[in-house]
Amino acid sequence: MAKKQNAANAAEQSIGNAMSRTELFFENHGKSLTVGLVVLVLLGGILVGYRKLVMEPRNEKALDLLAQAQANFEEAETDYELALNGDDNGAGFLEVIDRYGSTKAGNLAKHYAGICYLKQGDLENAANYLSKYSPAKGIPGAIINAQNYGLQGDIAVEQQNYREAVKFYEKAVDAADNNVTAPLFLMKAGRAYKAMGDNAKAKACFERIATSYPASAEARDTEKYINSL
Repeated sequence: MAKKQNAANAAEQSIGNAMSRTELFFENHGKSLTVGLVVLVLLGGILVGYRKLVMEPRNEKALDLLAQAQANFEEAETDYELALNGDDNGAGFLEVIDRYGSTKAGNLAKHYAGICYLKQGDLENAANYLSKYSPAKGIPGAIINAQNYGLQGDIAVEQQNYREAVKFYEKAVDAADNNVTAPLFLMKAGRAYKAMGDNAKAKACFERIATSYPASAEARDTEKYINSL
């Protein structure tokens, strides 16, 4: 009984010491902790104010310019030079990037600029701008992300860098796992693996299309590609 009492007393003493150390810490550092909390609150307020007063107006201006560039990009007969550089009637994607590259609109302009350069046959600039695009969130963003990776894969194929191409195509599949884009990029990945001489991985890509996306257009050709390996 005495041992239990001594143990209890020791435990209480230990807890008491710990509490004393905690109280002493707050006594010694309370001022600096309070200052730290105030700084965090102020920083939070500054960030909110920055978003409201700086970023949101910048995004709106960037979206206005992006709309001008997109209007040229979406013409039936697209003038990719005009879409890139704009004219007196409106901005091009490069101006959006130059002035508002850090905004969401500026980010999307990098993707479009890459497409324009690709359409013009300028693979170096196309790869450069496509790689500057940062993946966006949400379902519409996922589709653009997949397209971006897929286009970078296409450039790698043009350069006969099939190992790099399959990396991009597989990223494209993962970015938007749906019945339209995923089988398309799986088919491209399979062809790239075949070009590398890796028939096993090529076959795996074609079989995945047949089993996971049987209703896709690509599924109709998988047997032909498998038999060609």
